[in-house]
This record gives sequence, C-alpha cells and structure tokens, in this order.
Amino acid sequence: MQNEEPLEFGEIALTGWNAHTDKMAEVGFLTIAGRLPSLVGQALRMAWAASPRDTLATVALNLLGGVFTAFGLLATTGVLTALFSEGPTPDRVVAALPSLALVAGAAVLRTATQAGAGWAQSRLTPQITRHTEERLYSLTSRVELVAYDDPDFHDALERAGSRGVSVADPVVGSAVGVVTAAVGIAAAAGVLGVLHPVLLPLLLLAVLPDAWAAVRSARMRYSTMYSLIPARRRKWILAGLLAERDNAAEVRSFTMRGFLLRVYDTVARAEQEVMLRLARRQMTARLVGEALGGLGTGLVYVALGVLLTVAAIPLAVAGTAVLAIRSGQSSLLSLMYATNRLYEQGLYFTDFLDFCADAERRLTGPRPLPAPDTFERITADDVTFTYPGAESPALRGVSVEIKQGEVIAFVGENGSGKTTLAKILSGLYEPDTGTVRWDDTDLSQVSPEDLRTRTAVIAQDHTRWPLAARYNITMGTDRGEPALHAAATVAGADEVIAELPHGYRTLLDRRFKDGCELSGGQWQRIAVARGFHRDADLLICDEPTAALDARAEHALFERIRTHADGRTVLLITHRLASVRYADRIYVLDHGHITEQGDHDTLMTLNGLYADLYTLQADAYR
Repeated sequence: MQNEEPLEFGEIALTGWNAHTDKMAEVGFLTIAGRLPSLVGQALRMAWAASPRDTLATVALNLLGGVFTAFGLLATTGVLTALFSEGPTPDRVVAALPSLALVAGAAVLRTATQAGAGWAQSRLTPQITRHTEERLYSLTSRVELVAYDDPDFHDALERAGSRGVSVADPVVGSAVGVVTAAVGIAAAAGVLGVLHPVLLPLLLLAVLPDAWAAVRSARMRYSTMYSLIPARRRKWILAGLLAERDNAAEVRSFTMRGFLLRVYDTVARAEQEVMLRLARRQMTARLVGEALGGLGTGLVYVALGVLLTVAAIPLAVAGTAVLAIRSGQSSLLSLMYATNRLYEQGLYFTDFLDFCADAERRLTGPRPLPAPDTFERITADDVTFTYPGAESPALRGVSVEIKQGEVIAFVGENGSGKTTLAKILSGLYEPDTGTVRWDDTDLSQVSPEDLRTRTAVIAQDHTRWPLAARYNITMGTDRGEPALHAAATVAGADEVIAELPHGYRTLLDRRFKDGCELSGGQWQRIAVARGFHRDADLLICDEPTAALDARAEHALFERIRTHADGRTVLLITHRLASVRYADRIYVLDHGHITEQGDHDTLMTLNGLYADLYTLQADAYR
C-alpha cells in the first residue's frame, strides 16, 4: 500500500460561474434593494424581446391576482360582519351569503389569474433561453476574428457564456417573483389602510421579524456557499479527471485512481462538515426567527385587542386584518427570497448584457464594395499588425505580391508571422497600417463575409466537427455529389470514408451512438478535402501535412500541385522539401520579410532559408 503523504491544495483560479460571489458576500440588503428597479427593468426588457405577448400576460395576470386578493380580503369583512351580528344563526348565515359569494368569486378569479400567469411564464422561459443563446452565439460567430486574441474579450465571453446565459431565465423569473410579491404586500397594505389607518403599522410589526429572519438565514447560507467555492472548484476538476474521456487513458496508465479518489474524498468530507455546521446554524436562526415572529404576532393580537376594547374597530374588521397581515407575511417572505436571487443573478446577467454590447462594437460595419469575383493578383503594401495586448507587432512593414495561378510559400521559424500574414491576405484579419488589395479593390472596403466565400483554408489545427463525414467536407454548402466525391478523391479522404460503416453518413464522433473516431492523419485528409471542396480562388494550406506520414505527405503535395491547375495556392510549412517547386518563396523573420525568390535563388543567397533547408536535408542523410 502506498504511503499516504499529506495532501497539498494550491488555489485554483475563480471560475466564471462564481465570479461575483465576493460582491454578494459584501453587500447588505439595502444595497440589493437599491438595484432592484434597474434589475427588474433589464429582465423585463429581455423578456419583452423574447415574447411581448407572454411577458405582458405574465405581468398583467400577476397584477390582476393582487387585485383579486385585495378584493377577496375586503369581501371577507362583509362575511365576518354578517356572522358576528346579532340574531339567529340561520339568519346570519343567509346575510353572509352575498359577501361569501364575492369571496368565493375573488378566490376563483385569483386562482385562474395565477394559473394563467404561471402558464404564460412557463411559455416565456424557453423563449428567453432561445433568445439569449441566439443573441450570444450570433455575436460570437460574427465578431472580428482578432477579438479571440484579446484576453479581455475571452474573460468577458467566459463570464457571459458560463453563467450569463444560464441565468437569463431565473432573472426574469425572480423579477416576476419580486413584482408578484410586491403586489401581494401592496394588496395587504391597501386592505389594512381601507379598513382603518392605524392597522397599517401592525403589518410592519408582524412582518419585520420574519423579514429579519429570512435575510439572516439567506446571508448565512450565502456566506457558507461562498466559503465553499474553492472546495467545490476542486471537486469539479477532480470529477473531470475521474470521468472525462481525455484523461481516462492517463489515469489508468499512471494508476491515479486511488490517489484522485483520496483527494476527492478529502475535499468532499470537508464540504460535508461545513454543510452540517450550516444546518445547525440555520436551525438556530429559524428558532430565533420564529420566536421573534411569534412575539411580533403576539403584539399584533394585543394591539388588535386594544383596538377592539376601545371600540376603534369592529370585530369583523379585526378578523379581516389578521387575514391581511398573514397574507402580507407570506408575500414578504417571497419578496426576500426573490430579491436575494434577483440581485445575485443580476450580476451575471449584467455580464451577459455588457458582453453583448462590447461584441456589437467589435462587429464589422457595412462596407461599400462587393467582393471581387476573381483576381489577377493580390498585393499587400507596407502591412503592420499587432495582436491585442502584445508589446510588439507580429508584422512590420510587410509587402508581398501573389499572382493568379501561382503557388506561393511562406517559410520561417515559429512566431515569424507566416499565419498572421496569410490571415490578413484572406481578409480574416485587418492590418493596423498598410493596405491589402485584390487587383484594385481595397479589402478594407469589402465585406469580410463576402470575401471569405472566395477563400479556403486547410489548417494544421483544423476543427474535428462532430458531424457526418459528408458535412465535415461540404460544411453545409451543397455543390452536389460529383463535387463532394471529387474533393474527397483529390485529398485521399475517399479511402478513409470507404472504411466507415455508413460511408459519408457516418457521424465522426465516438461520443454518440454509431459514431466513429478517426486518427490524426485521417482527420487531416478530411480537412484537406474540405479545403478542396470549397473550390475557392485562393487556397491557403497552413501546415496541411503535420499529421501525415512521409508517404501520405508526399502524395498530398502532389495532389495540391495537381489540384492548383490555375488556382492560387498559398503554402505555409516548416517542411522545406515541399516548397522547392513553389513559384516564389517568402522568408519571414520576426515579422519582416528578409528573403524572397524561388528555391534556387534563395539557396544562392545562403541566408536563413538556405540555413533551414540545409539543416533539414542533413537530418535525412
């Protein structure tokens, strides 16, 4: 048995899910109440954008429910007045029947409106989910690509995506809960004010102890949950290590199961002890709250007794006042709960709204020129580009020219700017200074979305889409079966697909039923077929053979040369033997173009290209 050394836990960075817990732990109820109008307004605007009809129905029916509650309480006075009057009991019951009918009618209407409000809100919930998700993903898929190189954008996206979207429904639900509870308190207060002005302070006397107990219990629980965040983060991470596919092989290879379970159990036991202590503290708080509530209720009854003794109010009014106060207490408890939830969720909901506003500022505005149908040459003139947050430019005064039908290669060491320049030439990035033109058309005047239909990219870090093999190649652009099969054949992907159980209909993800997983080289062929299927004017191949063996690599470059056939190919690779036959080679070094020419010319220069080529050639001798 292994020695069980003491476990050490380093702090783990706060996740977006709990990013605002420190704010919640520091604020008091008055601060929360101060933000209520703004939060309710934001939530209702979101709900209105999702479904005006259901939002209106939810709010209106809840308001009507409050009106019927107040009407029923007032009608109760008539019932009690008749029942407490003098005379034979049958006569008093008969006299109470009209008021009793009003109470019953108000109860039925209140139940119907509450049911209608619940139905409208249940309809509203999925519409809000769809609306918020569509808004988020519409923006994330449209922002300029450079936004994903901005750390601030990533942080905001993490907060908005991890919890901002998920709280949209609860925020609206809590906002409706606040409005409903406030209407219930207003209804109770209005009834007491109508019955006798002196009864209104009795409502405060009755509800304040319950309010204190509710807030105390809620803050106690929240503070405890806040203290448990580090432990729960560790549990989430450990659960992933124990249960996720990416880690499964290494957990077994290094026999990590026992160690990870011991760590998990240590954290889980610590969390359990904290929760047990919380249960004891909450029980004490509830006892104190109930004692204070009982004292407050006792004082209310004493006050009502005094009012009855001095004949300030009749007995029927006192009975109605008791019912109204009970109704107010129930509404207050609901208000406390909804208010705390609305404030906490509102912080994350505000993150979502702030992210959307920032993302909208990052969208490319309308451009006046259409994308060229084709080109005779692409030119970049004195281009400079710096990534967000970087201290130095990735490209410095770069100028290149690519003629239609040429095979051009960018070579250089890691970080030299090859991929960045390719993305600028294809319109994925916009330069800080300088211009990029397709013939005489300045790309800064062209819609990037239109331009991207004229380009295709075969990337080293391609996406392994969890879609059918067909859609992994066509990407939703149906050009017909001949184009699909031709692209697969040119890339060698037809051999991969022939081995799949359902051919082009096979789902390429083993996590799903009947799904299949491909090797790295097989995925690379699918990615190459995807680029060929686009049949674009400009084909960018960024390390397209990284996952291929030597034979497959040679075959692929032969296919690329054959497939070019009048098309323009931009090749980025570290394997310099593959670029010997390029029409022109640009050598980049720390964001500058230091050499250009064909292979023989660059070897004659005896510069960086010749040095790198010789190093690779020597390794194969």
